[in-house]
Amino acid sequence: MKKLVLVLTTVVALAFTQVASAQKTIVDAAVGNEDFSTLVAALKAADLVGALQGDGPFTVFAPTNSAFAKIDATTLNNLLKPENKETLTKILTYHVVAGNLMANDVVAALKKGKGKVEVETLAGQKLTVMQKDGKIWLKDQAGNYSEITATDVKGSNGVIHVIDTVVMPK
Repeated sequence: MKKLVLVLTTVVALAFTQVASAQKTIVDAAVGNEDFSTLVAALKAADLVGALQGDGPFTVFAPTNSAFAKIDATTLNNLLKPENKETLTKILTYHVVAGNLMANDVVAALKKGKGKVEVETLAGQKLTVMQKDGKIWLKDQAGNYSEITATDVKGSNGVIHVIDTVVMPK
């Protein structure tokens, strides 16, 4: 497990060296990476950019464009409409935890919790972090899973962990 975390951390550090310097916020890191363009569009539609550029610290489980592509295109387009701002905000804040949870913190909590730990999201609902098949996963309120594919993309106000599926609150 430690080797997996080390490999993921190294890969992310190399991939995001130019994007996520300590002076940039987590939003700046997302804006600077084209693989998060759908997330950035959703943050703008929900008016959350300013909040996530605040002091924090925040831990963001950031879905990639391919994660958003798993959602039906009509549903995604509807979520981005102004009349659905409240629902979109609930979904996006379900991806954010107050505090700075680095990968080693998550691994330590998983060891203490015997492979499973719950975190409270800014949406006010729990998200389960679990170890399964040698990987770290998120389990949402509906029982769906999302793999954490990259970790510890640091910003001045928190950290991003990349996920491969959008998690959904109740």
